Amino acid sequence: MRKKVTVVGGGNVGASCALNIAFKELADVVLVDVVPDVPIGKGLDMLQTGPIEGYDVMVTGANDYAPTANSDVVVITAGIARKPGMSRDDLLMANFDVIKAVTEQVITHSPNAILVLVTNPLDAMCWTAYQVSKFPRTRVIG
Repeated sequence: MRKKVTVVGGGNVGASCALNIAFKELADVVLVDVVPDVPIGKGLDMLQTGPIEGYDVMVTGANDYAPTANSDVVVITAGIARKPGMSRDDLLMANFDVIKAVTEQVITHSPNAILVLVTNPLDAMCWTAYQVSKFPRTRVIG
């Protein structure tokens, strides 16, 4: 059975990550984002690109976490980017709630997954996911 990787966050980083995973045929991919229809459209585009580019994996887009069930790896790119004049503490407070909510959903649907965080400030977001998930430290990576 092929592995499954979920990418949470359908922005530039998340979509690029999902496409590269598909392109290298590392796993089937589920792209999740809260923006209505965006991950569904991007996932469909990536799926339909497969025959042209020569990769054969299933790519799914979703606005909920049900399709992510039993993922082997979850890459979390969700969160806001640092804006001009925004301090690291401001960014931490903005992204804390996002990572907490995402992690809660992930552990419900994929309790055996490895979490790979990309969201900044990375050290604090890894710590947040680690605390919320209660996973061993070897399963929360930044």
